[in-house]
Amino acid sequence: MTNPPFFTRYGDGFMPTSVANGPWSPESMHGRVVIGLLGFVIEERHGSDDFVPARLTVDMFRLPNITTPVEVTTKLVRDGLRIKVIEAEFVSGGTSMARASCQLLRRTENAPGNVWSPPNWQVPAPAEIPKPADPRLGMNGKWETRPIIGHMGSLGERRLWMSEVRELVAGVKMTPFVHVATGADFASPFANGGDQGLGYINSDVTIYLHRLPVSNWIGFEVVNHHATDGVAIGECWLYDEKGAIGTSTVAALAQRKPMSNPPPP
Repeated sequence: MTNPPFFTRYGDGFMPTSVANGPWSPESMHGRVVIGLLGFVIEERHGSDDFVPARLTVDMFRLPNITTPVEVTTKLVRDGLRIKVIEAEFVSGGTSMARASCQLLRRTENAPGNVWSPPNWQVPAPAEIPKPADPRLGMNGKWETRPIIGHMGSLGERRLWMSEVRELVAGVKMTPFVHVATGADFASPFANGGDQGLGYINSDVTIYLHRLPVSNWIGFEVVNHHATDGVAIGECWLYDEKGAIGTSTVAALAQRKPMSNPPPP
């Protein structure tokens, strides 16, 4: 396989592959694949075409090791006609590393009347943007990007397209929800990276979706960053090629340890 997956099946659990590592340590797992796997298992066990995964919140309190098998447990908290709530736990080496809460809402008709919404962004489609020449973008092939304006750490507007280039779990095609869940962690470096690099490590991600994407390209637009006493928040609006789909918001802590594999400026 040209692009190996992030995980393979391992009994009732999953085994990370070498490409699942993140920027803080070669041996630790990337937060994006932790979030992606939690979303994957929640959808696989509890998803339905009648429901939209409207919110996924993931708390990440430890960095899993990429050499250790992973188990994901889930619990159906609420199974209503219109609202489902799922809790999930990410366990590595017998230790809880992250937990998730997902709210699924039944599809229906919009309420009558008109409500103001921000205008859709006016940007080139991914196919209209040349592929970047710098191989470090997308952490050397973990994902693919098409920069629109600005870049990691630039001061000013930042927008880009992102697409996954490998399976999350071997042999399973990524669903639209798993695409968003796997990419959503990018809101932290994109919103919180500054002119001296990325000095914050995010402790959580919350995704809100009013619909699922219709293409593999997810657009990120930085709309917020603030920090006080080493505690930061960052937020990106999310798009597909037809328009807005939701948001990705993160909380983060100032990180003294430098990144082992920093992204380019």
